[in-house]
Amino acid sequence: MTQANIVFRVMPMTEEQAAEISTWQYDPPYNIYGWLPWDQMKALEIEFGDPNIRARQYLSVLIEQDEPVLCGFAQLFPMEGVTRLGLGMRPSLCGNGHGTAFVSSIVHEAKQRNPGHIIDLEVLTWNTRAIRAYEKAGFIIDDTYERLTPDGSKLFHCMIYEGTDQI
Repeated sequence: MTQANIVFRVMPMTEEQAAEISTWQYDPPYNIYGWLPWDQMKALEIEFGDPNIRARQYLSVLIEQDEPVLCGFAQLFPMEGVTRLGLGMRPSLCGNGHGTAFVSSIVHEAKQRNPGHIIDLEVLTWNTRAIRAYEKAGFIIDDTYERLTPDGSKLFHCMIYEGTDQI
């Protein structure tokens, strides 16, 4: 599958899609981006395991082929005047040159939903693969700081979208 023939569609995340995403396993060092098992996420009502949070903040990203294929997700986290993106791509698609179009489809949706908002995201400073995709999609590094994570304090970039939404 080449970059030119990929069409991404962003849609509300279904429970079935959420359950599938919770099974995705990333290779190290990206394995920190995994989720709890679906039954636990639902029982604890965390992130997209909570139907209300899923409906308000989470989207699925599909590749349009003969049959739509779930290829990733996005969280549009609303803040005052800002939409903060959280996103993840199906592990088998990571590192294959689809990141820019994937991120651009999510930015397009965020702009449609909140046209006056700044769009930003946080990324671990060591994640150069993601940083390159974000930069190609129109993001720039605005700030770098330490933030507490479940594994201790980590260094993050805050990146702000400054591109044009020409999709």
